[in-house]
Amino acid sequence: MKKTLGQIAEWLQIEKKINDNPVVTGVSINTRTIQPGDLFIPFRGEQVNGHKFVQDAFAKGATASLWLKDEPNPPEDVPLLFVDSGEKALQQMAEAYRAELQSVFIGITGSNGKTSTKDLVAGMLSPYFRVKKTEGNFNNELGLPLTILSLDEDTEFAVLEMGMSSFGEIEFLSNLAKPKYVVITNIGEAHMQDLGSREGIAKAKFEIIAGLDAAGQLFYDGDEPLLHPFIEKNPTLQAKSFGTQEQNDLRIDEINFTEQGSAFRVTGELNEEMSIPVLGEHQVKNTLAALLIGKEVGLTAEQMRDALKQIVLTDMRMQVIEGNNGTIFINDAYNAAPTSMRAAISFLEKSAIKSDKWLVLGDMLELGDNEQQYHEDMSKSISSAAFSGVCLYGPRMEWLYNKLVGEFSAEQLIWTVDNTEKLVTFLKNKINDDTIVLVKGSRGMKLERVIEPFQN
Repeated sequence: MKKTLGQIAEWLQIEKKINDNPVVTGVSINTRTIQPGDLFIPFRGEQVNGHKFVQDAFAKGATASLWLKDEPNPPEDVPLLFVDSGEKALQQMAEAYRAELQSVFIGITGSNGKTSTKDLVAGMLSPYFRVKKTEGNFNNELGLPLTILSLDEDTEFAVLEMGMSSFGEIEFLSNLAKPKYVVITNIGEAHMQDLGSREGIAKAKFEIIAGLDAAGQLFYDGDEPLLHPFIEKNPTLQAKSFGTQEQNDLRIDEINFTEQGSAFRVTGELNEEMSIPVLGEHQVKNTLAALLIGKEVGLTAEQMRDALKQIVLTDMRMQVIEGNNGTIFINDAYNAAPTSMRAAISFLEKSAIKSDKWLVLGDMLELGDNEQQYHEDMSKSISSAAFSGVCLYGPRMEWLYNKLVGEFSAEQLIWTVDNTEKLVTFLKNKINDDTIVLVKGSRGMKLERVIEPFQN
């Protein structure tokens, strides 16, 4: 973005004459990450009032700032725009800038896998186009507008992750972005406490078609029956499915896992052999969405194959880490819900990379009233025939521990409420160069701390 303060005032329908008209090259809501040329937006919350940091923002190179009309004592020696709401102003600016851009927007949502799918889509397109993607977790009513305002005018593809916790949020983000292509990765159990059921989650995720371009397309997990009624209710919607089942437009035919990643064959819309430097059937499934988009924008199979080999996913998504004793750790500790945890466990069970297989699992959060049942049911996916041992972390994992006590001996099973060092000590006496360890839990558990001592 490169706009004068006067142009931004027009976006915000501010008629007051702008005396000092600097050029704005970005937008920031945090003085810790502000860049020279940014417009600073101060937010006022219960704990912190961002207006206290406006002068600091200018000291760090901001060229202008917003200021709430009802906030007293605005500084007089810096360029300010006065607004009723910082959040509304941010969204209004993003909407205006979006209307000027010629970029193709791609929106991605789902209970699990949206960040990996975003990385896969952007990684496939990046060698051939000018691509910008959502960074970090900037996927909500504040983060997505910031991402839009960070786009260069010559961006060809904007790959945007869309997150939510309640109804209406995805609809808002889709209407703001106006995507040409949208992806629904899957329907899991995350945010069950807010949406009530998996059916409610499916309804909320399907809001992503709200702002879809009239000539746009939806790519969705065809293995998920909860999405089918929504497809049927929208007969004019251009939609293609991906997954493992025969009826999908693009489906996985065969997968082989090595320490280097996943090699697989797809059939349907494409009949090709591909590979990604990432482990997990669920990551291969996410790759199908990227392949469908790549085909739609005109990439050849060879171009897609070459791009996929260079893919780098955001850390802690089935990330392969070699320990100092030859043990392989799979760091999937960014987040967890029953669907994604079962998928990761299933991958490790089927994997032939190493024979000594261990699980390190942390609490799954935000599951609502049925959280005990979800944790207990995970025992159905874990057997002593497949796994050498299980380490459990967090108060909720006591429910799973109690279910596994009869399946595993005391030498194979450990649970601790809040002591990762206890897990590390237990593992050090068990694992070797023939061991592979899956580490997975919700973000709040910070379970990657179990891996760190093995990297020294």
